[in-house]
Amino acid sequence: MLCIDNKGEDDLEARKVYRVLPDELAARHGMIRVIDESGEDYLYLKSMFVPIELPKKVERVLALAN
Repeated sequence: MLCIDNKGEDDLEARKVYRVLPDELAARHGMIRVIDESGEDYLYLKSMFVPIELPKKVERVLALAN
């Protein structure tokens, strides 16, 4: 997901791509679970992000970096 507005959250950077973990309960409440700059996963408002599709090659490179 691409962060489009960090709304003063210190552990998010606007215009940066973040990894999202599945969380059905959070989704029902308009939230998503994001691995932020702290390296931990936290809940953030879904409205702060937009989904993006990356080329498969980019996905592989990012997966190796984790």
